[in-house]
Amino acid sequence: MTVATAPLTGAALKAALPALARLRMEVFREWPYLYDGSYTYERDYIANFSVADGAIVVAARDGDRIVGAATAAPMGGHADEFAAPFLAAGHDITKIFYLGESVLLRAYRGRGLGVAFFEAREAHARTLGGFEHAAFCAVVRPATHPLRPEGYVPLDGFWRKRGYQPVPELVGSFSWLDIGEAQETTKPMQYWMKAL
Repeated sequence: MTVATAPLTGAALKAALPALARLRMEVFREWPYLYDGSYTYERDYIANFSVADGAIVVAARDGDRIVGAATAAPMGGHADEFAAPFLAAGHDITKIFYLGESVLLRAYRGRGLGVAFFEAREAHARTLGGFEHAAFCAVVRPATHPLRPEGYVPLDGFWRKRGYQPVPELVGSFSWLDIGEAQETTKPMQYWMKAL
């Protein structure tokens, strides 16, 4: 399989949103997110992000099919919940480029596409100018969670190789419905940062 990545903005970004919504639903059902999402929610969520100035989607394509994607935009272009921990800690969010999801179908993992996603988003932030840091967040699940797969290796090492470090005082929380549950629950989200 030959897979190519490309940054998408403007009309090309908007055209990729339905594929991104489907990828989010499929990939985030896996550990550690266990997300039981709906296409309607996903479509509306990413539509809001897509209109932010400076927004980008990096798409991975196998032929014409989008098999992975990563998003990013200036922190101010994301939902207020993402910025809240930064504001509470005294950070200037106008200088933070926020990396949203990286979602990639299982069959395409381990080929360097995750690295390409990070490099393309960071390059976009540098092209826009004015950003001092890139940041993202990841869900924190207990090691004893009953749905944790045997032999699961977290992505911490991968993120550290990209130059990111967790920031202890930057912990947010988000609610969503886990697979197999009847009600949404709130999960802690650890933020990671890197100087650009």
